[in-house]
Amino acid sequence: MKGIHMKVEEKKFVAVHYTLTLNNGEKVDSSEGQDPLGFIQGSGQVIEGLDEAVIGKEVGEKFTVQIPPEKAYGMGSEEMHREIPRENFPADAELTPGQGFTANGPHGPVSFRVIKTDDETVYADFNHVLAGETLNFDVEITEVRDPQAEELAQLAGEEGGCAPSDCSGCGGSCG
Repeated sequence: MKGIHMKVEEKKFVAVHYTLTLNNGEKVDSSEGQDPLGFIQGSGQVIEGLDEAVIGKEVGEKFTVQIPPEKAYGMGSEEMHREIPRENFPADAELTPGQGFTANGPHGPVSFRVIKTDDETVYADFNHVLAGETLNFDVEITEVRDPQAEELAQLAGEEGGCAPSDCSGCGGSCG
């Protein structure tokens, strides 16, 4: 049963179709043409602002929510800037400011962007690419129900060591 008359409340499974844009109108992500994004409300599987925005909504409801950086990917900080020896990159790699890379970190893949380079050093920004951005979501609730046992089991397995750095879509607030 898809919980047609069920409202979203804490610990309910929620599925949404969404389109994410920035304040400048740039479309960043969308579930259009894909399965809806599913998550358990209040579990930390999506950014805080989206998690809060679905509370009280029902299947079929469409709404727009603007989420400030503090409830999304944070403001970003210079503490997340690192210097990487140029020799760690292929000799023929053309490194330009803004260029993105993924590297293997102690907890899996981590993403970063090049800030600048010189002959010996690549200055990298490990902040989330959407840090400092206000996020605008157009959302449609497609499903609300009690979570299934396997969804709860998967969630329990994530809580101990959740460390994804690339939060695809609007999920993954634990990066």
